[in-house]
Amino acid sequence: MENLLSKEEMDAVINGDHGNVFAVLGIHKNKGSKEVFIRAYQPHAAKIEVLDEAGKNYGEMSKIDPRGFFQINLGKIENFNYKFRIENDRGNIYEEKDIYSFPPVLGDIDVYLLAEGNHLDMYKKLGAHPMEMNGVKGVSFAVWAPNAKRVSVVGNFNNWDGRVNVMRKHPTCGVWDIFIPGLCVGEVYKYEIKTPEDYIFVKADPVAFYSEKRPNTASVIYDINQYHWNDEGWMNYREEANSFDRPVSIYEVHLGSWRRKGENGSEYLTYRELADRLVPYVVNMGFTHVEFLPLAEHPFDGSWGYQVVGMFAPTSRFGTPDDLRYLIDTFHQAGIGVIMDWVPAHFPKDGHGLNEFDGTHLYEHADPRKGEHTDWGTKIYNYGRTEVNNFLCASALFWLKEFHIDGLRVDAVASMLYLDYSRKNGEWIPNIYGGNENLEAISFIRKMNELAYSQVKGAVTIAEESTAWPMVSRPTSMGGLGFGYKWNMGWMNDTLKYIAHEPIHRKYHHGMLTFGLLYAFNENFILPISHDEVVHGKGSMLSKMPGDEWQKFANLRAYYGFMYTHPGKKLLFMGCEFGQDWEWNADESLRWHLLDYPMYKGMQNCVRDLNLMYKGNAPFYQQDFDYRGFEWIDHSNANDSVIAYMRKGYDPRDYMIVISNFTPVVRNDYRLGVNEPCRYQEIFNSDDKNYWGSGIKNEGLINSENIEWNDKPHSIRLTLPPLATIVLKPVRD
Repeated sequence: MENLLSKEEMDAVINGDHGNVFAVLGIHKNKGSKEVFIRAYQPHAAKIEVLDEAGKNYGEMSKIDPRGFFQINLGKIENFNYKFRIENDRGNIYEEKDIYSFPPVLGDIDVYLLAEGNHLDMYKKLGAHPMEMNGVKGVSFAVWAPNAKRVSVVGNFNNWDGRVNVMRKHPTCGVWDIFIPGLCVGEVYKYEIKTPEDYIFVKADPVAFYSEKRPNTASVIYDINQYHWNDEGWMNYREEANSFDRPVSIYEVHLGSWRRKGENGSEYLTYRELADRLVPYVVNMGFTHVEFLPLAEHPFDGSWGYQVVGMFAPTSRFGTPDDLRYLIDTFHQAGIGVIMDWVPAHFPKDGHGLNEFDGTHLYEHADPRKGEHTDWGTKIYNYGRTEVNNFLCASALFWLKEFHIDGLRVDAVASMLYLDYSRKNGEWIPNIYGGNENLEAISFIRKMNELAYSQVKGAVTIAEESTAWPMVSRPTSMGGLGFGYKWNMGWMNDTLKYIAHEPIHRKYHHGMLTFGLLYAFNENFILPISHDEVVHGKGSMLSKMPGDEWQKFANLRAYYGFMYTHPGKKLLFMGCEFGQDWEWNADESLRWHLLDYPMYKGMQNCVRDLNLMYKGNAPFYQQDFDYRGFEWIDHSNANDSVIAYMRKGYDPRDYMIVISNFTPVVRNDYRLGVNEPCRYQEIFNSDDKNYWGSGIKNEGLINSENIEWNDKPHSIRLTLPPLATIVLKPVRD
């Protein structure tokens, strides 16, 4: 029989050393003639017959090697669609298509764009995709592993045998692909990779859309193209809702611990159960947005999602990808924007993940001085590698486009920007100019932001960046990083230190309260009271407050009043809205039973009213990032620990007056300067009895007097409640 393989070629196929098994297996024509032959490698087959689609039998294939190589010569015929009738070594008989008869999954343009690092929809080709090829239903697979000797798809469908479904390599882009007929949604799979050093291991799919629930680590075939969205109204309105002059009050949520079910709260709520319970809660509390701690697949619960292995896979802890879409869809239909934490700063070393994916440092730098975060025990992406850059940018676009995420809050940006982040001398490598800036990461961040804003209408990006890096939230065209917003970590640190002092000592720390206004308009800031402030021994927000029980609650209500009226958008972590009495524990539900007590219920009422007041009055949000939206009335009354300021809308006649008294002293006949001779009405008072306050209020309308005060032409007399923030609105006849 002609065209027998040499023993060396057969050994190469079996051992995974053959560079192109598609040139050996499948249907081929003899060189120099029109004779057609089919060759197969089926190590578990005893007998194989070749049939056409109509069932015509072309005969039995000859076993040309006892290890499982078969061949049949068909003479001078045209190529045709065929299948095998196989009798395996257990005596079972079945029919299947020859996987080596199908064309490549990747087209020439895909190969070109992947090699170039500009395939923005790369997730539509890489990963596992149920599809039909040549009239046959199955699943296409593609994975980037340029240095591997062999890559195979393995799963229950082939007994996890890496010799069976060996993939085709595209040398110019380093991607391997294959179409496997007959596979269905729900099958688990991994990639078996033979490294340049001849080690063999299995990896989860970096572009998988769904994964097994931990501790299992296999990827799961899932069709992401079946969900029908019902949020068209929101998507058309989103650009307006997310604009800088709109209210943004974010409720930050860890889905695994917001609320639980089952005996002793041992079970998670599913995405769909959360749609029934979390959505109405967020709406009722008056928040405009919800922000989820990372929802991408991660192996370790204790990382809260910040150690991601599946940059394209929603975690299976709470359900399927479409279940998450349903939750987001439900939020959108309720008019709530959805932000998700996204983690391109690092990835874990778990063996099934990206670490040394093809036996080389593929996604990460080889040098630990650039490629590892020793603080977190994680690896750092090689942002300068075009394919890695493409992988991360495509992930960002994937969440924004395919899951209708409205905003990405990018975690740990400072660790990306600085080569010496949390490193001592000798533990880092300077850039080409001798500086500590990570030029490759900066380039990636700018590209990611440019793509997010140009490709997805109405989407926003947010930087969790804790240093004084300039122009984080300025366009790349101006030399900025291109984020829409930046977390104001300085404001948060200063004001929390201030509020932790006993009131009698606060006059010595007054600058901590006012310093933030010196830089408040340098960036588009979000004021974050996030999960980071209520973990790792920092205690709950309530426990940070000094004084007895009543004073703790009063301090916290006054602080929230100050936060909600201060320039900048707002973010509050779950549980903080009702003053949870103990720091957050990701392994248990929030302490919802506390709402049976009036002080916690009062705190919740206060935050709800703050949200409603904030959303209902344009001066609090229209000019958050413009100095014209703010005016001090009195910033220097350190002795009384009182501050007063105005917030202004676009209309100069549209303003609010805010006064915070951070001592437990009631201040009667407190005179305050105002610009306008009119009457004023108190519209918010954090000392309200409905909030468990003492109920000291300014009743009725307050008349201005023609007495100059605080460098203002007029003034009013007020009663300042103890440890309270009040808001006044001008009333004109």
